[in-house]
Amino acid sequence: MVLSQPTAHSLDQNPVAAATDRMIFGRILALAAADPARTMTGSLALTKAELTALAARHAPQFADAVAALPGGDESGEDAIEEADLRVFLVEHGAQGADEERWLAAILARRSLEPNHLWQDMGFHDRGELNTMFRRHFPALVALNSGDMKWKKFFYRQLCEREGLMLCKSPNCEVCEDVEVCFGEEAGDPLSTLSRLARNG
Repeated sequence: MVLSQPTAHSLDQNPVAAATDRMIFGRILALAAADPARTMTGSLALTKAELTALAARHAPQFADAVAALPGGDESGEDAIEEADLRVFLVEHGAQGADEERWLAAILARRSLEPNHLWQDMGFHDRGELNTMFRRHFPALVALNSGDMKWKKFFYRQLCEREGLMLCKSPNCEVCEDVEVCFGEEAGDPLSTLSRLARNG
């Protein structure tokens, strides 16, 4: 008898971590399932096969919605920087697990949306977004020690990797746009998610 060996794709799942992942992926899939403009594959940049595995592990309540998706791959890139951001995020994943690869694709796609990132990910507030980063991307939390808004932080990191100067001031302390980068991210969850939460 051959015992299966743990792989780089397995994820540590104590009860607290498992509950956290159920929250994370449940929120994300709820928002994507309610998107009237795109399928879940287009909204989250994951294939149907990837969404099937994700739902089976962490959000079985969406298994039927995923199974009903068309078979074609609609997860192609929306913007040039999406691939670069996905690579950057994967590089900073905590365990090299499937969940981090999935989240890297989702974050890169949802970062193209116009709202605060926590809203575009389907979370109820920025605190839930930060919970996701602490769980799956703690190295990014350490890099973003000043608590810069995540979308600003991502694109600043990408520009620095390319040797581009994104900021007009040498440091944040003397910049007139501090509020733009570090200000409060107040607001309500996206209306579709609010409706789902009320009816669910």
